[in-house]
Amino acid sequence: MFTRAGTSWTQQAYLKASNTGAGDAFGASVAISAHVLAVGATGEASAATGVNGAQADNAAPGSGAVYVFARAGTTWTQQAYLKASNTGAGDAFGASVAISAHVLAVGATGEASAATGANGAQADDSAPGSGAVYVFTRSGTSWSQHTYLKASNAESADAFGASVAISAHVLAVGATGEASAATGANGAQADDSAPGSGAVYVFTRSGTSWSQHTYLKASNAESADAFGASVSIDNDFLAVGAPGEDSSSTAWGWLESDNGAPGSGAAYLFERSGGVWSQDAYIKASNTGALDAFGARLALSGTTLLVAAASEDSSATGVDGDGANDAADGSGACYTASW
Repeated sequence: MFTRAGTSWTQQAYLKASNTGAGDAFGASVAISAHVLAVGATGEASAATGVNGAQADNAAPGSGAVYVFARAGTTWTQQAYLKASNTGAGDAFGASVAISAHVLAVGATGEASAATGANGAQADDSAPGSGAVYVFTRSGTSWSQHTYLKASNAESADAFGASVAISAHVLAVGATGEASAATGANGAQADDSAPGSGAVYVFTRSGTSWSQHTYLKASNAESADAFGASVSIDNDFLAVGAPGEDSSSTAWGWLESDNGAPGSGAAYLFERSGGVWSQDAYIKASNTGALDAFGARLALSGTTLLVAAASEDSSATGVDGDGANDAADGSGACYTASW
């Protein structure tokens, strides 16, 4: 944990799980809101369920866990140890986390129920890797699971929960393995003709109940695009990354369908108006290259968007260097856009 004083950053804390074990992958995901921090550990192996259960049995390898830390002054302490309500080996609970005030969302991409919607049957395990999201709420210093969410078209290998983002009463969930060839909002979900194209599901909260509001697809949805690998939401704007997208277009792109740069990646910006979500922009890197994975991670703040391309190849350093030299394979880059 690092903090800033003026223009200087210093390490404030070094955090570990309360039940550290080999292969736990503590830190697979992180999210922070004010003085509360959530950390995912997708390889954690306890078969416990719920909050602050038995941590040491290691009977469910890869089930995953989330650890909540709270800060008092400059001191961080673990506040809660969270597990899914239907813990299962290989569920990867903690693959993604998002926190806003007293609400925490946790993705479990390996979860296997074929349930759909909110609080469905959790135990059937007939759809391996369909994925789930668990919403926890905090009262005082106590956390409890509030809602168990599934996609409206849950199927094996959809990886629902690959990414999560929350803003006030709106939750966005990415499912990178989803297979529909639909485009835009609320299209046909059942055709399965574009494996791995990916989708994003927007849920809204009314009172204490969460329900699916919108099913989003890219404007150029195609197999293996992994739309939904990253999501970020800020009020009426939602950004979605698709690191497998293939167009060779650049910047605020328009050539969506040429597929001349496989795996170059793209980001999509959606805006909500009158309760309806629609795509505003299709965004590419300024130096688009095959396999750059632009959109692997992104973050949105107001009208500024930061997009990572984890496999970009330039050996440039600092800000606005030469993006065209490709002399450092997989060095990676970040890009900012504003509107």
